[in-house]
Amino acid sequence: MLNALRRLLASGPKAADPGELQRWAENRNYSFRRVRHVAGCVVEGQLGTSPWRIEWGAPQRDFIPGFELRMIAELGLPKELVILVLNRTLMERMERAVYEQYIDDVQTRVDTEAPPESRWLVLYPKIGQHDLGRLRERYAAVASVPPWAQQWLDTPLTDALANMEPATDADDPVVLSLHRGRLTLRASMPRPESKSLAGWFSVFEHGLREARRLGEAWREASIGGQSTLPAAWDNGPVEPGKAGSKRSP
Repeated sequence: MLNALRRLLASGPKAADPGELQRWAENRNYSFRRVRHVAGCVVEGQLGTSPWRIEWGAPQRDFIPGFELRMIAELGLPKELVILVLNRTLMERMERAVYEQYIDDVQTRVDTEAPPESRWLVLYPKIGQHDLGRLRERYAAVASVPPWAQQWLDTPLTDALANMEPATDADDPVVLSLHRGRLTLRASMPRPESKSLAGWFSVFEHGLREARRLGEAWREASIGGQSTLPAAWDNGPVEPGKAGSKRSP
């Protein structure tokens, strides 16, 4: 928690007062506090046994201009499970940056200073467009265990993401990730808007609920000795280039 507050204290552009976010939080009996000396706030709550945190303030990623909305929850999933869902425009921009910086220089590694999302795009197989359903036009995804990601998206999570499309531009940066047992949603929010916050919180809440449910199902199936999808769960990440997921034509 202290690390999160320190990040919010980092210098950043001036912003409007987050009073609208405070009213949204207090109307739902969530904890709210402002960050001193800079524009920013923290909202905390809990879904079942899973505590979550919302941060609004200076961005932690250079691909998000202005102010960033972050939603974070620890899930206790295997740390090897990595899933990245992001808008297609951002993915293409990241891939182009990686190519220009590293491929042109005939380098074979990704700099550790690059955003982790860029490294995941290189390390893990893509989910085929047809497997993304109604998200295929706006979003892309990669995963260390593609079947897990496909099952995660084949839930009301997809509907929640699709419902945000009319309220956002195709090139607005959006990142939903599972990494080291943590669920994180990042989105651009230049001004504190409760309507936008409520929409992204719906995405986050569905992602959190479905990840918990799916994690329990895979764990139970693995304990029961089934030999299909839980095998990937037990064996950790799928080796890049050897995923069992379908590919788009």
